[in-house]
Amino acid sequence: MTARLKTIIYPVTDISKAKMLYAELLGVQPVMDQPYYVGFEVEGQDVGLDPNGNSQGMTGPVGYWHVDDIRESLKALLAAGAVTRQEVKDVGGGKLIASVTDADGNVIGLIQPA
Repeated sequence: MTARLKTIIYPVTDISKAKMLYAELLGVQPVMDQPYYVGFEVEGQDVGLDPNGNSQGMTGPVGYWHVDDIRESLKALLAAGAVTRQEVKDVGGGKLIASVTDADGNVIGLIQPA
């Protein structure tokens, strides 16, 4: 399994305030600006703001590893001792996400780009 850490998603309660803060921090405007998700891209790094993250159990930022085959990667992580946190889900346009926790409860996110 080959993976690249490329995306970090932050759960936020006020997406408008968070968008202003992260635009200032990152020095760029969002490349995606929707009520359900705001995304920034800085030098190949994706930073996302999810206003639904807290209601989905996110307690802090989650790093998402980009993989070529999410189902195979998920299978390999589960065989190595991870526990499923979120099953594979299409978040639009064919982009798939899933997450697991390691033995210490750390969340590991997976993304398979469309």
